[in-house]
Amino acid sequence: MTAPALRIPGHRLLHAPGPSPIPDEVLHAMSVQNMDLADPRVDSSIAACEAGLRTVLGTGAATRVLMFIANGHGVWESVVQNLAAPGQAVLVPGTGHFADQWARVAEALGREVVRTPWHEGFPIDAAAVAAALRDDTAHRIRAVFAVHTDTASGVTSDLAALRRAIDEARHPALLVADCVASLACEPIGMDALGLDVVIGASQKGLMCPPGLGIVAVNEAAFEAARANPAPRFYWDWVARQGPMNYQKFCGTPPLPLLHGLAAALALLQREGLPAVYARHRRLAGAVHAAVAGWAEGGALGFVAREPAARSVSVTAIRVPEGFDVNGLRTLARERFQVAMAGGLGALQGRAFRIGHLGDQNEANILGALAGVECALRAMNVPLGDGVGRAVRLLAG
Repeated sequence: MTAPALRIPGHRLLHAPGPSPIPDEVLHAMSVQNMDLADPRVDSSIAACEAGLRTVLGTGAATRVLMFIANGHGVWESVVQNLAAPGQAVLVPGTGHFADQWARVAEALGREVVRTPWHEGFPIDAAAVAAALRDDTAHRIRAVFAVHTDTASGVTSDLAALRRAIDEARHPALLVADCVASLACEPIGMDALGLDVVIGASQKGLMCPPGLGIVAVNEAAFEAARANPAPRFYWDWVARQGPMNYQKFCGTPPLPLLHGLAAALALLQREGLPAVYARHRRLAGAVHAAVAGWAEGGALGFVAREPAARSVSVTAIRVPEGFDVNGLRTLARERFQVAMAGGLGALQGRAFRIGHLGDQNEANILGALAGVECALRAMNVPLGDGVGRAVRLLAG
């Protein structure tokens, strides 16, 4: 007979950049018994999600909001399949690991990908995007696929600058923004920024479990999808239009996830979106202050080189060559009860990441920073005063 696992008192702090902690209200909402699809509560839950997402996205009733049983990679595929036919081109500006992954999805589906260079630690180069579009005199590029916040590096790019780049190049390409790591963490302003498509996912700022991929589509992008001859079925935006709830999901809606998302959106509205965004800026500021303090020891530093481009959602911390990042994560998680993330792609083994998005407050952040600092000190990493800096910022 196997002995039961030892119970650890208290709660482990979850500070990965996704999945993020789930509020109790969302967990309770998801515990509702399943219901038949003709029950009016199903349509009510879907409508609440659509309306709440439009508010968070900063868009109006004309924008179509689609929800897929998928993660962010799934809605990447949806965007590719709806906006470009095989053999047509898309532009993916270099911004790190997730831009590269999106480009690989497009290439796997038979689309040509034009890339602009990635400069590690820096946001998207809007001038390089404009130059690539000017070079495309035949207008073969159907859309620009831009990652707003690269979760691997903690770098946030300027979407307004990308909109200007497309307009100044006088190019008809649609602007598609991956806001998976920024949605409900900072203002998106889909209409104000001229974004044709915005994609998101449930497991980060929206404070829900993984499983819902979100695509918001304006009229120009929807008409492009309607005219696109590419074969598709589950991912088809046009086929998901209809009065019946199962049409919106190409089958059975994911009822618990919808109930949870409706509850999460209600929490955001109750707090007030300006307060939500201010809280994310404040907590990110505390993490950035701690990292700046740790960096005074000479071993650690920010991956994001430009302070203005440092994300409000996640901070990536550079480590010395040969440092045992997985050992740090294990020590922080198992001894000090703080779960965080490692580096991805080109940053694997070269960085660790602290998430500060979603259902977080000052106590969570200070506890996480203290736990990470304990783990770093236990591994004899030379540090300046990190937690003290964060405390002084939040107190002051």
